Amino acid sequence: MFRLSNNLVGILNFVTFLLSVPILGAGIWLARRASTDCEKFLEKPVIALGVFLMVVSLAGLIGACCGISWLLWVYLLVMFLLIVLLFGFTIFAFVVTNEGAGKVLSDKGYKEYRLGDYSNWLQKRVNNTKNWNKIKSCLIDSKVCSSLADKTANDTLEQFYSEHLSAVQSGCCKPSDDCGFNYVSPIVWNATTDTTTFNNSDCTLWNNNPDVLCYNCQSCKAGFLDNIKSDWKKVAIINIIFLVFLIIVYSVGCCAFRNNREDNAFWKRRPHP
Repeated sequence: MFRLSNNLVGILNFVTFLLSVPILGAGIWLARRASTDCEKFLEKPVIALGVFLMVVSLAGLIGACCGISWLLWVYLLVMFLLIVLLFGFTIFAFVVTNEGAGKVLSDKGYKEYRLGDYSNWLQKRVNNTKNWNKIKSCLIDSKVCSSLADKTANDTLEQFYSEHLSAVQSGCCKPSDDCGFNYVSPIVWNATTDTTTFNNSDCTLWNNNPDVLCYNCQSCKAGFLDNIKSDWKKVAIINIIFLVFLIIVYSVGCCAFRNNREDNAFWKRRPHP
């Protein structure tokens, strides 16, 4: 008869196998319909995750339910490495997102963002031209600024100043407040003086073209990093919960592995009729 730990490992891995099927299906679906760089960026990690979960869950399921010790050993080794990687990533995520915050402006519903306020590691990632071009393409494809323009099309300057903009909207869809540009519409601002006289280099990069705006600005990169910072902290918290779950599963798996070895040793010692 199977022991309790073997049954638990088998049930948990059967559920994981069922979850891997829609994840793998979603990756294949993305691969077939991907038309933008953003969608193409997602397809490979989703497929890899689906295949990984499917293979590992099958190893755990067969190893626990069929008493195959070497397969269960491989499963436990992969689980251990996954626990170490997740623990390391969680610590790393908290460290690199510990710096940076938006600057509160008086009489404004939004904040402004400066790239220098964020960790050097994150700054290097977005200052890489190849990386930023991909990110910028995704921001344009997501229509983050055009949706803001549609939502606030009839706003006066005072109404626009009271809007609660996201970090990306504040950094990418409008010029910095210290540029002193004249407001025409949420994404159309005209310079009042020669922009080369400004201390803020973002003022010279602003363009009323909907595909340019401030996507090349340092403030846009900072707004994107602020968004990443918020997302990574949420992921890190979820990782902690997932780590606790993995450690429990790993412990149960170790019990199942010990059971397999004891059962195998018993059948080897048992005298043949």
